[in-house]
Amino acid sequence: MKELTKAEDEIMQILWRLESAFVKDIIHEMPEPKPAYNTVSTIVRIMEQKGFVGYEKQGKFHKYHPLISKEAYTRTIMKGFVKRYFSGSYQQLVSFFTKDEQLSVGELEQLVEELKRKKS
Repeated sequence: MKELTKAEDEIMQILWRLESAFVKDIIHEMPEPKPAYNTVSTIVRIMEQKGFVGYEKQGKFHKYHPLISKEAYTRTIMKGFVKRYFSGSYQQLVSFFTKDEQLSVGELEQLVEELKRKKS
């Protein structure tokens, strides 16, 4: 699976939240300054070609929806990230965040508890 570009990711976040939307709805959800209709339409069509979104034709317009869940995309991207930057080691990833104190002891304990529950 390919990674989304920054612009594609912004649109995909909106589609995941709304579940389905017309281009005008996507633009409405975007921050100022809002991009042109044609720009968003082009990006959505590229995402369709990549297999990230599908659509239903409603009159003259297309209503777009995600073809991949946020969880599935995040899982795939995170696996690639850990492989590229941490030699595939989640332990190195956690260690990286604990060194900079970005992951507190309490959060680390919660992770351990979650892992114990999954192991059971």
